[in-house]
Amino acid sequence: MSFLEKINSDLKTAMKAKDKIRVETLRSLIAQLKNERISQGKDLSPEQELAVLMNAAKKRNEAIEIYEKSNRTDLLDKEKGELDIISDYLPEQLSDEEIEKTVSEIIERTGATSIKDLGRVMGEAMKELKGKADGKKVQQMVRSKLA
Repeated sequence: MSFLEKINSDLKTAMKAKDKIRVETLRSLIAQLKNERISQGKDLSPEQELAVLMNAAKKRNEAIEIYEKSNRTDLLDKEKGELDIISDYLPEQLSDEEIEKTVSEIIERTGATSIKDLGRVMGEAMKELKGKADGKKVQQMVRSKLA
């Protein structure tokens, strides 16, 4: 079952339950998935669908940061609720310790020794950790290990 099919199914359930925020969020995700399918000109692969969902989650995280800085608790709660709903469809996120262990293994495997090797290490790390860890967090760990 693709993400789109699962989200459509969950949308029907949310509509029956009259869960307004879930309905709005799922409709938004469906629109984003359909727009991406139209721009690609073909059905999306599971990896492409996951990328759309990760992008939606990233946008919510950025909005949460902005709303926290400006003390907009009304909008903050809405964004957090949407992020929780989107997170249900994303793979389980790794802990900091698991990310650090993976980054260390990649640095050893690539033979990276300085910050000049950041691009090579990040390329490998994001291939391995895609969908499982936040890119900013991975980059911070790679930079601290190579510094």
